[in-house]
Amino acid sequence: MLTKRIIPCLDIKNGRTVKGVNFVDLRDAGDPVELAEIYAASGADELVFLDISATEERRKTLADLVYRVGEKVNIPFTVGGGISSIEDVDILLQNGADKVSINSSAVKNPQLINDLSAKFGAQCIVVAIDAKQIDGEWIVHLVGGKVPTELNLFDWAKEVEKRGAGEILFTSMNNDGTKDGFANEALNKLSTELNIPIIASGGAGSIQHFTDTFIKGKADAALAASVFHFKEIEIVDLKRQLKKENIPVRL
Repeated sequence: MLTKRIIPCLDIKNGRTVKGVNFVDLRDAGDPVELAEIYAASGADELVFLDISATEERRKTLADLVYRVGEKVNIPFTVGGGISSIEDVDILLQNGADKVSINSSAVKNPQLINDLSAKFGAQCIVVAIDAKQIDGEWIVHLVGGKVPTELNLFDWAKEVEKRGAGEILFTSMNNDGTKDGFANEALNKLSTELNIPIIASGGAGSIQHFTDTFIKGKADAALAASVFHFKEIEIVDLKRQLKKENIPVRL
């Protein structure tokens, strides 16, 4: 059985790591380069770096900051924010990223998924999906959760897989920052209906929540931010507990 991955997420705004609740009320969480180095040394399996205001501000991801983070880590490193072309991905990979995450640009131009997958390989392409449950239906949102679309989460996820994405990073906007647990029902459906790995995001507040998302949600990886940034959960403690629960992790 493949090991389950624990992934700290660095949401970047103005060069600093930030964290909010339900995608708003952001507060400072520290220097991204320092945090990345700490996580790489403390047992994280991967890192995700999301320049959360790049799309809204119509600019590219901060390549120099990506380079400085990449210099400090020896684990897979995914970068997202403002990516809309093969050239954008080329620059980020040259600056130390191992994978890229696309979101709004994939919805606006689905062919981008095909093009990036063909050029760089599916293993390099993560499609991030931010969705909110409204009247029982999961609706995909863009631009850091600010713009609703007419897309259904599950339909879009299936299209993303067909177009060549290697992974899906699903963030539940309802759960984000609440520390009430992941959206395991939706995650279970995604994991059951798709054949590519699903990364759970949004809602981590306790070690039990990670256990639940791997067992109930069938997630392949779990991403979290504030519980790691503010040392509410230590990754080594989390992994030891998961191991006790017979969940395969890399210690």
